[in-house]
Amino acid sequence: RSYQKEGFDFLCHLTGLKLGGILADDMGLGKTLQTLAWLAWLKQRNAAQPKPALVICPASVLHNWRREAEKFTPDVKVLVLESGAARHALRKQIPQHDLIVTNYALLRRDWEALQKFAFSVVILDEAQFIKNPAAQITQSVKQLKSVQRLALTGTPLENRLLDLWSIVDFVQPGYLGSQEHFTETYEPRGDGESGQIAQRIARRRLAAKLRPLMLRRLKRQVAKDLPERIEERRDCDLGEAQRKLYLAELRRSREQVMQAIAEKGLAKSKMHVLAALTRLRQICCHPALVGNDSASGKTETLFELLEPLLAEGQKVLVFSQFVQMLKLIEAECRHRQLPTHVLTGESKDRQAIVQAFQDDPNAAVFLLSLRAAGTGLNLTTASYVVLYDPWWNPAVEAQAIDRSHRIGQTRTVNAYRLIAPGTVEEKIWDLQQRKSQTIADVLGE
Repeated sequence: RSYQKEGFDFLCHLTGLKLGGILADDMGLGKTLQTLAWLAWLKQRNAAQPKPALVICPASVLHNWRREAEKFTPDVKVLVLESGAARHALRKQIPQHDLIVTNYALLRRDWEALQKFAFSVVILDEAQFIKNPAAQITQSVKQLKSVQRLALTGTPLENRLLDLWSIVDFVQPGYLGSQEHFTETYEPRGDGESGQIAQRIARRRLAAKLRPLMLRRLKRQVAKDLPERIEERRDCDLGEAQRKLYLAELRRSREQVMQAIAEKGLAKSKMHVLAALTRLRQICCHPALVGNDSASGKTETLFELLEPLLAEGQKVLVFSQFVQMLKLIEAECRHRQLPTHVLTGESKDRQAIVQAFQDDPNAAVFLLSLRAAGTGLNLTTASYVVLYDPWWNPAVEAQAIDRSHRIGQTRTVNAYRLIAPGTVEEKIWDLQQRKSQTIADVLGE
């Protein structure tokens, strides 16, 4: 596709300038393909002094790199490093291959061995994995030796501007200054209208600064043949007993958190705060998650949505952060004799489960944990998506919807966000809107 050729040209341009960069195309636009084409070009360019390239990616897409390379760039010799005793023997074969693929978890264990090699390029797939500058994985990847560095991510900015600084500091160290300088320059403090104007100006300056290093295209800009995507918030009132349980927990957790802050200070009480918020979120999902046998108004709303869709012959993706919630939904689906497929972090043969859903000729519900299914899946046989519970990060939710809304989809994609009004879920919704505005200011067109 023409925009993929432009992405390839951009990567070659960076090589000519001896710069690192970020390919931040939207989910499903072919970042892997563009990168493989560039690696094939690099192999020819550096034929006299060959060096292997290193890709670090989530474990869930490890073999996707090998499959894509075999399909599109068969001349690029690929070595996949996996967990197990054989991995140590495989590392000796690195110089004989063009592309080495490992995952973030294994990098921690293999870091000393990999540091001995000089790579032509180190590529981070789903580069938001290094959004925390203080994390060990972030420090480790920055110390790997390479001529050039590339970050691939559809979500270069997830929660805060510092996410972006961490990724840029990997691909081109020092380009945005120190962490302290970046915060002072691009996150000015101030209240009221003048403070908001100062923040908007700072974000526009940052967007301009990023242009030489980052290429970002959205599906709506380049995939003109992609069908429409409709997103809708669906409010779910809590049941009477569920509401009483929620309010009682709110009072209890507030007292507990305030007491912890009074005794330890806010900095040392963050786990208390997160635990309280998680428990409140669980009650909104289903009281059974906290050991209560009350009914869930949200679950009732979900099945009011699902049953007519399945009766029409539709396939539906349902996402939740809570694996236990997915098990409750699965049990209810079986009770109602609704066909289901399930994918969580506990699932063994991920690809077989995905293929079974894709090949299923009948209407079905695919229950997916947000963490296990957020990357590396193409589920275009479904055109309905339900986000059962809201997450703090709007970019992660967008990725979940993109499992269905990607190239190959021929029908309008309808996405429903289930929100319990007047609860912590509505606070999360408000937070998402503010984060989305920041993302639009810095990464927008």
